[in-house]
Amino acid sequence: MRKLILFVAAFCCVLLVVSQPFSRKDSLRGGLSLMRTCYDVTFYDLFVMIDHQEKSLEKSYNIIHFTVVSDFDKMQIDLAFNMEVLLIQFEGVQLEYSREFDAIYIDFPRVLKKSEHANVKIWYSGYPKEAVNAPWDGGFSWKKDDNGNPWIGVSCQGLGASVWWPCKDHQSDEPDSMRITCTARYPSKIISNGDLRKDTTEWNQYFNSMVNVSEWFVSYPINNYNVTLNIGDYEHFSEAFISEKDTLRMDYYVLHDNLEKAKEHFKQVKPMMECFEKYFGAYPFWNDGYALVETPYLGMEHQSAIAYGNDYLPGYHGNTRFIDGLNFDFIIVHESGHEWWGNSITTNDIADMWVHEGFCTYSEVLYVECMYGYDAMLSYVNNQKGSVRNDKSVIGPYHVNAEGSSDMYNKGSLMLHTLRSLIEDDKLWFEMIKGIANDFKHETVDGQEIINYINKKSGKDFTDFFNQYLKNKDIPEFQYNLQKEGRNYTLVYRWEAIPEFDMPILINTGSKDFWIYPNTEWKEQDLGGFDKHDFKVRDDLFFIDIKKQ
Repeated sequence: MRKLILFVAAFCCVLLVVSQPFSRKDSLRGGLSLMRTCYDVTFYDLFVMIDHQEKSLEKSYNIIHFTVVSDFDKMQIDLAFNMEVLLIQFEGVQLEYSREFDAIYIDFPRVLKKSEHANVKIWYSGYPKEAVNAPWDGGFSWKKDDNGNPWIGVSCQGLGASVWWPCKDHQSDEPDSMRITCTARYPSKIISNGDLRKDTTEWNQYFNSMVNVSEWFVSYPINNYNVTLNIGDYEHFSEAFISEKDTLRMDYYVLHDNLEKAKEHFKQVKPMMECFEKYFGAYPFWNDGYALVETPYLGMEHQSAIAYGNDYLPGYHGNTRFIDGLNFDFIIVHESGHEWWGNSITTNDIADMWVHEGFCTYSEVLYVECMYGYDAMLSYVNNQKGSVRNDKSVIGPYHVNAEGSSDMYNKGSLMLHTLRSLIEDDKLWFEMIKGIANDFKHETVDGQEIINYINKKSGKDFTDFFNQYLKNKDIPEFQYNLQKEGRNYTLVYRWEAIPEFDMPILINTGSKDFWIYPNTEWKEQDLGGFDKHDFKVRDDLFFIDIKKQ
C-alpha cells in the first residue's frame, strides 16, 4: 500500500504566503485536514458513462474503498462544484453530505474505527470542464477525427482528477489498484489505464442505442491525475520488448487512418525503452504493460496509457531546435520517461513537482547520451538553457495545490547535470539515479526525501546547492577578474549567490581542467603563466551565470 503521509495543513500558515494570495478553496484542495488524513484509499472502482453528444457524464459512480487511519464520522472527498452528486451510499444507507467549493463532506451514521476497512459509493453526473488548450488547462477534449468520428480524451494534471470523478484528490494518497469501467456509444472504442479485462457491446436503454463497455484494471498504485479515458476510432497493434527481466507487452492505439504511419514511427520506442531500463531499471508497471494512445492533444504521461498527439513528427510538433536538431519524437521520449519519474515516484505535494519534471527532463538528456553519445548529450543539455526563465522558485508553496516555476523542467534537468559534474564519479552517479528510481518505486515522496537520499549516497551535503537551484529564482553567478602580475595571472573570484553557497567549479587555462573553490567572499588564486585567451570556465558542465568584472 502507498505510504500515507499524516500531516495537517495549517490554513493560517498558508495565509502568510505574501507572494501569491491563496484562498480557502486552495487550502481545501491542497491541504490535508483531519477529514482527509483519517482514511487511506486502497481501491477505486470507477464507472463512467460518456455521452459525447451532450458532452456529459451520465449516471456514473465511484466506489472508494479505504482503511480507517483514525476514528471518524465525517470525511472529505473532492468533486468539481459544477458536477452533481446524485447519491452517496454506505452499508445500504443513503448518507447526508454538504459541499464547500469542490470539497464534499460526508456524514456517517456511526463512528468508523481505526484499522476498519470500509467503502462509500458516490453516484454523480454532470458536464465536466472542457479543455480549451489541453493538456495545459485540463479537462475533457471533445473533438472529431478527420473522418468526423468522435475523438475524446481527458487530461487533468494540476487541475485535478476531481474535475471529472469523485476521489480523494491529493497526490499523497494513491490506491493500491483501480478498476475503470467506461460506457460510450458504439462503435467508438474505449482505451484507459492498465490491462483490458472485458470489452463488450450491448444495448443501452438510457442512450437508446448500442454502446461499447470496456473494463480496465490497474494493478499498481496510480496517482489520480494519471487516470484517463480515450474514446475514438482506434486501431490496435502490439509488439514485445524483451529485457533481462522478462517480456513486456507494448500496445499502440492509433486512429484508423494512421495505422501504417504509426507502425513505422513507433519503431523508436523499443530502443528508447532499452536506454531507460539501462539507467532507471525495469519498466515499473510491468504487469499492466506499456501503451501509447493517440490523443487530440499534444501529450500526457498517463500511467500505462501514455497520451500521444505529436502528429508522428520529430521534435516538438516538428520543431527540432527544441531537441538540439536531433531526430527523435520528443513527446514519446519525455512522456515515457514519466513512467519512472512522476508515475512510479510521485510527490506528496505538487509544490515538489520538480522531482517529476526535473528528473524526467533529465531522462531526455540520458536518452541522448545513450543513443547519440556523450558529446551530443553535452550539446543537448546546454541547449535546454535557452528555455529557462528564472522567474520564481522551482519549489512552490505547500498545501495549496500550487506548483513552482515551469523552470522545474529545464532548470531541474540542468541542476541534475550540474550535480553529476560535482559528484565527479559517473559510476556512483548512475548507481544513485537508478537507486532513486528503484528505492522509491511505487511510492509517494517529499522532495526533501530525494535530497536526503542524494546527500547520503554521495557522502556530501548538497543542501545549499539545492536551496540555490530550487528555492532561489536566480542561478549562481560566478564573478571573476584576471589580474596580470609579470608573466603570471591571478584569478580573483567569488559567487554571487545565497549565503553559504560554495559550489566548486572547473576552469581551464589551456592544458587541462582543474577545480577551484569559490564562495560568496572574494578569493585569489595564482594561475601561473598562460595565454589569457585560453581561459575558460567549464560552464558546459554547470548551470551558472558568468560575469567578468
